[in-house]
Amino acid sequence: MNTQKQDRKLSKLLSLVLRHRPEIIGLQLDANAWADVDELIARLNQAQHPIELEQLKSIVANNDKQRFTFNADYTKIRANQGHSIQVDLNLPAIQPPSILYHGTSEKAIDHILATGLEKRNRQHVHLSSDLATASKVGRRHGKLVLLQVDAKGMHETGHRFFCSKNGVWLTDAVPVVYLTRI
Repeated sequence: MNTQKQDRKLSKLLSLVLRHRPEIIGLQLDANAWADVDELIARLNQAQHPIELEQLKSIVANNDKQRFTFNADYTKIRANQGHSIQVDLNLPAIQPPSILYHGTSEKAIDHILATGLEKRNRQHVHLSSDLATASKVGRRHGKLVLLQVDAKGMHETGHRFFCSKNGVWLTDAVPVVYLTRI
């Protein structure tokens, strides 16, 4: 297997382990979603997924969605967002841009326009500050539909927003009244 293909496979495994199921390799995340890098590498190697620190650093640096981050001394790693397990990312609530976007699929739009955007099995609804990113996300799910979110209106009525290290905007839910199909 070539290095690029192997790195892509390991990146997907890291997403699974650091966002959803650390137990599949016997790993435990702390309350803030951090994993010990040495333990992660050891557990991946034990699970027949060989990796070394330099390769892990390369995967993190080259991930197109910047899904992962290290702490300052590379002893801890975590996913930036998208967790289905209960963690506290310690992100401060901040004022969002006036408009945010969400990409989805044609098959999901009727439900969304009836109920709003829900976090479902994730900790937050994910929003983008630009149409290109929202489009890329939405296309993964089928025929693209773009939604505009009145983030300013939501913020003014008490909805809280967070921005992950990789620029993904997070909130608990987006009620239908704040959504416009574009």
